[in-house]
Amino acid sequence: MFLMEHFNEGGWGMYPILILFFLTVGITIDRFMYISKSKVDTEKLMSLLKSQIVAGNLQGAINTCQASPSPVTRIIAAGLRRAGGTDHDIQQGMDEEALRELPKIEKRTGYLSMLGNLATLAGLLGTITGLIKSFAGVAGVDPSMKATMLSRGISEAMNCTAFGLGTGILGLATYAWLNGMTQHILDGINQATVETLNLVVAGQQQGGHGQAPQGQY
Repeated sequence: MFLMEHFNEGGWGMYPILILFFLTVGITIDRFMYISKSKVDTEKLMSLLKSQIVAGNLQGAINTCQASPSPVTRIIAAGLRRAGGTDHDIQQGMDEEALRELPKIEKRTGYLSMLGNLATLAGLLGTITGLIKSFAGVAGVDPSMKATMLSRGISEAMNCTAFGLGTGILGLATYAWLNGMTQHILDGINQATVETLNLVVAGQQQGGHGQAPQGQY
């Protein structure tokens, strides 16, 4: 009830900010759920893959990736399927898969920063219109009513300011948080793909891997 009272006191300027608030919360939940599913213990994964790749069991390494579907495992599996070719072929396979997976990880996160800035500006707009309304409203009225009308207009302006700043802080904070999680995943992907490429190439140079596995797509 307390929040509803302040929302109603804020006037029309609160509604655009409310829309921005719901968009911010919706995108945050969507991105958090996807990024959480995309997180993989890269050190543990590479430990499993290394033992299989070194042993020449490329099919087993691919099966390990398929058993834990995520962006990093799909990218690695795409490179392993091209083992037997040149290191450029392996890298190209992982790069092609990365072009499909990486945009999904970064998708819509950048909107949170924009929504945070928009909410702050919307709060400022509500503040200015509230002050204009309050000062315009006291012109030509009974002096005994001026204080009441001024306080009502200033209250509207300050409520818009508070709600806009709160939504803006939420948007910018969640953007920084999710962006940090995204960067951690991207760093893990870079580390895993480089290690995989080095392991496969080293194994091929030793003549231990033979041809790439067939029929896995």
